[in-house]
Amino acid sequence: MSEKKKNIFADHKIMSRAMKDSFMKLNPRMQVKNPVMFMVFISAILTLVMFGFSLAGVRDAHPGYILAISVILWFTVLFGNFAEAIAEGRGKAQADALRAGRRDVLANKIESIEHKDKIVQVKSTELKKGDLVYVKANEQIPADGDVVDGAASVDESAITGESAPVIRESGGDRSAVTGGTTVISDWLVIKVTSNAGEGFMDKMIAMVEGASRKKTPNELALQLFLVALSIIFVLVTVSLYSYSVFSSDQMGSVNPTSITNLVALLICLAPTTIGALLSAIGIAGMSRLNQANVLAMSGRAIEAAGDVDILLLDKTGTITLGNRQADAFIPVDGHTEEEVADAAQLSSLADETPEGRSIVVLAKERFDMRGRNMAELHAEFVPFTAKTRMSGINYRGSEIRKGAAEAIKAYVEEKGGVFSKACEETAARIASQGGTPLVVAKDGRVVGVIQLKDIVKQGVKEKFADLRKMGIKTIMITGDNPLTAASIAAEAGVDDFLAEATPEGKLEMIRDYQQRGHLVAMTGDGTNDAPALAQADVAVAMNTGTQAAKEAGNMVDLDSSPTKLIEIVKIGKQLLMTRGALTTFSIANDVAKYFAIIPALFMGLYPGLSALNIMGLHSADSAVLSAIIYNALIIIGLIPLALKGVKYREVPAAKMLSGNLLVYGLGGIIVPFAAIKVIDVLITVTGIVG
Repeated sequence: MSEKKKNIFADHKIMSRAMKDSFMKLNPRMQVKNPVMFMVFISAILTLVMFGFSLAGVRDAHPGYILAISVILWFTVLFGNFAEAIAEGRGKAQADALRAGRRDVLANKIESIEHKDKIVQVKSTELKKGDLVYVKANEQIPADGDVVDGAASVDESAITGESAPVIRESGGDRSAVTGGTTVISDWLVIKVTSNAGEGFMDKMIAMVEGASRKKTPNELALQLFLVALSIIFVLVTVSLYSYSVFSSDQMGSVNPTSITNLVALLICLAPTTIGALLSAIGIAGMSRLNQANVLAMSGRAIEAAGDVDILLLDKTGTITLGNRQADAFIPVDGHTEEEVADAAQLSSLADETPEGRSIVVLAKERFDMRGRNMAELHAEFVPFTAKTRMSGINYRGSEIRKGAAEAIKAYVEEKGGVFSKACEETAARIASQGGTPLVVAKDGRVVGVIQLKDIVKQGVKEKFADLRKMGIKTIMITGDNPLTAASIAAEAGVDDFLAEATPEGKLEMIRDYQQRGHLVAMTGDGTNDAPALAQADVAVAMNTGTQAAKEAGNMVDLDSSPTKLIEIVKIGKQLLMTRGALTTFSIANDVAKYFAIIPALFMGLYPGLSALNIMGLHSADSAVLSAIIYNALIIIGLIPLALKGVKYREVPAAKMLSGNLLVYGLGGIIVPFAAIKVIDVLITVTGIVG
């Protein structure tokens, strides 16, 4: 699903589809879903009818002027439709790509794991929840499921966009597979977890194309506010017309205020700018999340991400690199650091674990000990076992072993050696600092200690500092003991930590914060994370995780990157900022248009109002026509901002709010005055309005 970011306006396919959809959305049943724009739609129909009457001689303005107003109102409706359609465009393109990659296949259905040879081929659409299927190399996985037997490399590029295969195997947290992905080596037995049409790919297609997008509570609340404003402006417009009729009767003059002008005035004063863009902002926010390879199960989850103030983060893979690495060689009992490095590297040459490889690399970096040719060593390598808890090498008559302190102590004492107090103290000190000590012995004598430690990812401390500026508290979750957890938490710069974490402990912590009024986000991948994910306000499940975790979460990270949670919060905040900024701009626009139009509209009735016509607009008709042209064009002008979102900055909410009020509030007042004046001059010079 991942794709290179490109200018959506440069994609001719998306643009042509959006233009077509703009006309398709003129259906009244679709228009009524947006009350503000529905009012514009009704006004466009009304002015078109008035134009028809004007041709028959029943008119309150010149037919050409009425037609111009009607045409501009229709364009306003179409521009609002286009804003929503262009926002939906990328999602529909992604949905088309997903549909193209999915196909109905024949599934190898089996009765049990023990009888893989007894295969019944059925269509993938006929599979039901609970069925067992056998998938071999180069076959497409027919449905969502959990691996119950086997291990294989799986190509998930159809979903994640990443070409590198991933390992899926039975048991653990890497057992979930998705229908539509392909096994590229070995085989799997999969237990189907969803019926036809209810799979992950089906949900993804529905979400990315916007078919199942529902308005969020904040969006609904804002829409109600906009409807209330519109009703107020309807009453204001009707009152103005009644007052102008009354005043003209009292003065014995002709009423200079036409119904056409008042209909146009209503549309100019109503919050049509944000009304037209509101849906596009929400769809674009979900699209940005999709571009980050995160599938949100609801728009509410994205909004909640913007309001999150507590982040629960796994230590391993999120804060640290995921595997402990060698950090130091510490000699004891009179040996040198180089001797420890030499013995440690020799004992780790056949150790393919990340820790073993890091020991070899550290010895090379510290003492230029290059890789040794194992074939030429003629050595006997002793592999690690859970029973001995150590590994090593027998080389040129010497025995070198490395392992846990207790295991090496038993080994040394068995050989008649002494496990010195200095070694015990060194191992204890490393453990107290959050590290892992591996003791190295040669020929029954302790040489030194290797210090393994969790390596905190570069830059995470700065990220957490940025989150702190935004008022977000970060909490590290780890299974480590409190001493180790405290050490890593201090190095990483998180605000708090939960050590020796259990599913119950995570759940209790989330509930506690929620009861105190906080919004909590967390990420997880295992079945044991499911209760906490279900409780969290924003719950990001890893795509590599179990089916239980994905069902409990309200977002799924297709990249399975634990750090994605930070990006999700930023996208959520950007969505809220964009909606707030454009609402501020729209309301400021309405205020400006009110003071720009009203004096020009009524100065024929009250000449004294000409003093308030500070822009020197030519006439009432030119003022109204200029304002309604601007009203339509500003929607098009703001579509790129609605799609891209307001630029995100890691600053406190109060500072962000004041900045947006200054930029979009002040800008919303200045821009209409300037634009309406320019349009007024142009239509006057060209003779469109006399």
